[in-house]
Amino acid sequence: MLSATADGSTNRNTLPRAGAGQSALPFPDPWVLVPALLLLALGLLIMTSASMPIADRQTGQPFYFLLRQGAFVAVGLLAAGVMFLIPVARWRRAGPLLLLAAIGLLVLVLIPGIGKEVNGSMRWIGAGPINIQVSEIAKLFALIYVAGYLKRHGEELRTADFRTSALALFRPMVVLAVLAVLLLLEPDFGSVIVLMATALGMVFLAGVNLWQFGALQVGTAAVMVVLILFSPYRLARALSFLDPWANPETTGYQLVHSLIAIGRGELFGVGLGASVEKLFYLPEAHTDFLFAVLAEELGLAGILIVIALFTTLVWRAFAIGRRAGRLDMKFSAWLAYGIGLWFGIQALFNMGVNMGVLPTKGLTLPLMSYGGSSVVVMCMTLAILLRIDVETRAGGVHEE
Repeated sequence: MLSATADGSTNRNTLPRAGAGQSALPFPDPWVLVPALLLLALGLLIMTSASMPIADRQTGQPFYFLLRQGAFVAVGLLAAGVMFLIPVARWRRAGPLLLLAAIGLLVLVLIPGIGKEVNGSMRWIGAGPINIQVSEIAKLFALIYVAGYLKRHGEELRTADFRTSALALFRPMVVLAVLAVLLLLEPDFGSVIVLMATALGMVFLAGVNLWQFGALQVGTAAVMVVLILFSPYRLARALSFLDPWANPETTGYQLVHSLIAIGRGELFGVGLGASVEKLFYLPEAHTDFLFAVLAEELGLAGILIVIALFTTLVWRAFAIGRRAGRLDMKFSAWLAYGIGLWFGIQALFNMGVNMGVLPTKGLTLPLMSYGGSSVVVMCMTLAILLRIDVETRAGGVHEE
């Protein structure tokens, strides 16, 4: 959008502001804001119910995890407020630096003394009483980089010249491969899958050559299969979900109790707080398997509400991306699509794991599962989506 500066020149990166003879920025999209707040509130409610037994056993304070998660949500909302004030163009310009920051964080977490090991994985950097899971930050920074790359090289990806389009597709995949290797060293296979699936979805929407994209998919899938086959614990997880009842006390333990919890919920659940599986039967009841506790206590009705809320978020992200594309705001469009894909894919994987249709992976349910890094980063990510929304509805911003 064009506006005149004091010297009569044209500023291409301004938005309408109140007091300058123009209307203020529009109110953020309620179809993003309301579902996100409802997911946060419902997540706090179910997380409290799921975590009280283990919190009481470990700390003697039943509301220990509620107090911490409540603080994380408050920090996330404050951070989201700050992120909402930052013009999208600044994220586009900062994309390469953010990528370097993501690589740096993923390297730091692997250094003994800096990275903190929990359950055999080096995924956290300790900051006093808080552990920062750097993979969450890295995923956001990687999506910003990919969106910027698609804006700069989108025409090369779509060109009929095979060599040019193949090179344009190869370059970001090399960068993502570096991030994937660092994530696998933690190890964090779930984040690798989410990151690669989201990035591939963005590339597909950018209009890549279908033959090249198909070959890339086959190659990526082959690498994933090799990583599973040559890792005993990944292979055990992959096989256990096929028939968890074959080893219900060992490899199939988590999934068996998740399925029991979901089955007990039936249509309307056993009642809030009345879950039996959270009583030390279901591991990670307040984190990775929160969805199973929700299903047990609120039943199919609760499941459908959560699915509807996530579906609304993904739908609005794609609608915002489509509007940005029509205004030639390519970076904003690809980033909005990426955010929608990220939320949809991670929620789908978490629910799929809980229901036994996907192998067990350490992925949280966005905005709902216990975990400060996940909640804060997801709130910040949605703030960027809301900023894209208001910029497009304010008339659009020319992207240089």
